[in-house]
Parts: sequence; C-alpha cells; structure tokens
Amino acid sequence: MTHSMPDPREDIFVVERPWGQFQQFVSNERVTVKIITVEPGHRLSLQTHAHRGEFWQVLDVPIEVTVGDRTWLAEPGEPVWVPCGALHRMANKGDVAGRLLEVAYGDFDEADIVRLEDDYAR
Repeated sequence: MTHSMPDPREDIFVVERPWGQFQQFVSNERVTVKIITVEPGHRLSLQTHAHRGEFWQVLDVPIEVTVGDRTWLAEPGEPVWVPCGALHRMANKGDVAGRLLEVAYGDFDEADIVRLEDDYAR
C-alpha cells in the first residue's frame, strides 16, 4: 500500500544572511534524519518502503541513484525524492566515500525495508 505524499523538493528554499545563507528542507514535520555514507564500490540494497517516502540530498561526491525505473548519477547538491513504495537504491561508483542527507517522511522503522536485491545477503 502506498501513501501519497507531496514531493518535499517543492518546499526547499534558500535564505540569505549577512554571513552567507541556509537552505531549509523541512519544517514542523514528523521526519527521521540521517547522513548515509556509502563506501567506494559499494551499494545499498534495491528496496521499497510501505510507510515512508525519502528525500535525499547528495553531499560530497556523485552518487548513482535508482528511483523507480530510472537510474542516474546524482551530483553533489542534487535533491532526490523517493516516493513511498518506490523501488530505490544508492551506489558509490567513485573512489572516495560519499555522503547523502536523508530525510524520511512518515513512520520510520527499519523493519519497513523490503529488499529485492542485496549484495550482503540480508
């Protein structure tokens, strides 16, 4: 069962300050926030979630991302939206570790992972 939720990339904004700026991703929502580090040559399982959507912001190096039937190299600073129920994966094809900020919208539970492919036999 997929729950429809709006794409949070539409609400991202930048605020200029005398010292620089900040980029706001979410405000007053029930979310879980992580920074995920993917080591060179590794990838996460190909998976889905029934109870949450995920927003990813690539931080350091290009990361290969799959969402649904599309796979591309997401550049640092690129926002990625993974709708609830969508097939997804991230992989690091580079030679240094890469990080992504993840904001999970909805009920967060590691047991909500359905793995279709997994390099680590989980």
